[in-house]
Amino acid sequence: MFKDMPVDVGVIYEGERIRKPDMQVELGGPKVEHKFELARVKKPEEVKDGEVQVIGPDLNELEEGGSYPIGIYIEVAGENLEEDLEGIIERRIHEYCNFIEGFMHLNQRYDIWLRLSKKSFKKGLTSFKQIGTILERLYKSELPIVQKIQVTFITDPEKVKEMWVAANEIYEKRDSRARGLKDEEVDSFYGCTLCQSFAPTHVCVITPQ
Repeated sequence: MFKDMPVDVGVIYEGERIRKPDMQVELGGPKVEHKFELARVKKPEEVKDGEVQVIGPDLNELEEGGSYPIGIYIEVAGENLEEDLEGIIERRIHEYCNFIEGFMHLNQRYDIWLRLSKKSFKKGLTSFKQIGTILERLYKSELPIVQKIQVTFITDPEKVKEMWVAANEIYEKRDSRARGLKDEEVDSFYGCTLCQSFAPTHVCVITPQ
């Protein structure tokens, strides 16, 4: 999909599993206490479009076979974006990461688990900046309402812990609002088929209750 990237990108890689003997590094997962992914809607002047930052060691600086804390922080801006869409934008991180050859993403929010394969690392996928650029391109190509986007990867343990606390407060705020809604108070329900890469016949119907 992207000729300037060392690995392929496409829906064909959804559902790919990377076993421990085949992984270069593991990010988050059950062995790591602090991990999160978070999307926030910002004002246009607060987002530097196309920027990818890495706070802490990059992929090529992490020891092979190790498990590390990880934070993925995505900031977006757009004329029609609003705070209520943050959860939807955030969930796309899972989908788009799994489009990347040799890059596995499981779960969401404070429970994410990622692995990079040795094969893709040897092909040249050695920096979070490459992954961030891929994510930015996918967001803009599939969600036109995202007009500006910047991505930050955090591997510095103290910074991950600090932002993990803040992220959990935001998750709780969203959940509290959702818990207060009733089916009768909305005029639309939503469907979700994201799990179909793993469960082909699965469809969720999303309602406030």
